[in-house]
Amino acid sequence: MRAKRCGRRGTWLVLGFLLFLTAPAPAPERAALTPTATTADAPVPAIGRTWPVGARPTVLRGWEPPATVYGRGHRGVDLAAPAGTPVRAVAAGRVSFVGRVAGKPAVSVELTGTDLRTTYEPVTASVEKGAMVTAGEVVGAVEPTGSHCPAACVHWGLRRGETYLDPLSLLPPWLLRTGPSRLLPVLGVPLPT
Repeated sequence: MRAKRCGRRGTWLVLGFLLFLTAPAPAPERAALTPTATTADAPVPAIGRTWPVGARPTVLRGWEPPATVYGRGHRGVDLAAPAGTPVRAVAAGRVSFVGRVAGKPAVSVELTGTDLRTTYEPVTASVEKGAMVTAGEVVGAVEPTGSHCPAACVHWGLRRGETYLDPLSLLPPWLLRTGPSRLLPVLGVPLPT
């Protein structure tokens, strides 16, 4: 009788061990193995310190995310800028691409401390691939031809891996405000009479 009990107990132990080995990993561990699934949804930090062109350019066409990977949409924003306008890096980073994309001259900058990359086109580069740039540093000038806008413009894009994001999300709210600035009184300082 004792041998049968040990046999059954041993069988259950072996079965339990086999189930343990073949059980799927818990969800948090699986998510850690696929970082692209979580990083694509991560918020974009507002690290931009300047607009790519001008002080507050007119947005000719906003960001329109496509419904599918190859679907219709607008994967960036178009900013009004006459030909020859200096194009600046919105944040510090390293120039990762200088060349032509679909026949248009383009510049890409990988932003420091992030997994984000900005793109500017049609832009004649004044920097080389691999160069480190600071926020506000000129990376090129708007080309007179090659724009898809009715008037001259620069197309500004933002990507995290293969995912397109709204480049305006890089800018802090104070850079996006329209209208005049208003000064508030300083506490403890009397108003002029």
